[in-house]
Amino acid sequence: MVAVLLQALGASLTPALAIALSPFPVIGVVVVVTGTHGRRNGPAFALGWLLGLGAATALAVALLSGAADAESTTATVVDVARVVTGAVLVVLGVRTWLRRDGHGPKEPPAWMASLATASPGGALRAGLLLGGANPKNLVLASAAVAAVVETGVQGTALGLAVGVFVLLASSTVLAAVAVGLVGGASGAAALDRTRALMVTHSTALTAAVLVLIGANVLGGGLDGLGR
Repeated sequence: MVAVLLQALGASLTPALAIALSPFPVIGVVVVVTGTHGRRNGPAFALGWLLGLGAATALAVALLSGAADAESTTATVVDVARVVTGAVLVVLGVRTWLRRDGHGPKEPPAWMASLATASPGGALRAGLLLGGANPKNLVLASAAVAAVVETGVQGTALGLAVGVFVLLASSTVLAAVAVGLVGGASGAAALDRTRALMVTHSTALTAAVLVLIGANVLGGGLDGLGR
């Protein structure tokens, strides 16, 4: 069981890192943590994020659980969908890179900047939406679940593997909240530098994440079709 579980965790590592390194959630949580009532709103945002991403991942498990049998129709449909989705992600990543604007620093969208003064409920809703309603997260969670299911892991081990995936994908959000709670002034300064870096290079980071995960999803789909 341990070997299968480790294989499942390894299969979901790339999608988890792709979510964790995506610019928008990192920028969003830093804005919340360094804003008004950040010590209260940061945990609310993180809770919303965990609930949203957890719900998206649970939905993927419900839809893709039939892919464990490589000979099933569900598995074939899932693999074809992975090939198409992976190819689309790679194309979008290349397109994003080619259209990037290198003319100086950028500012986050107005709605994201407003998170600095959000209420705890607003921070919770923002985390919920960024974690669960982000199309990229839905694709990445589905890719992770498909890869995990194909390893043959089931039952408690499947739940554990999915839970670890959600935690790994949430690592940057949770780390930012922790720094905001215990880091003091130096922690706030480090978070501000991180936010500025992410804002400035958000397009390049997004392009890199899209290409990385697109290639991973495409390769997984081709591997599944070849079995």
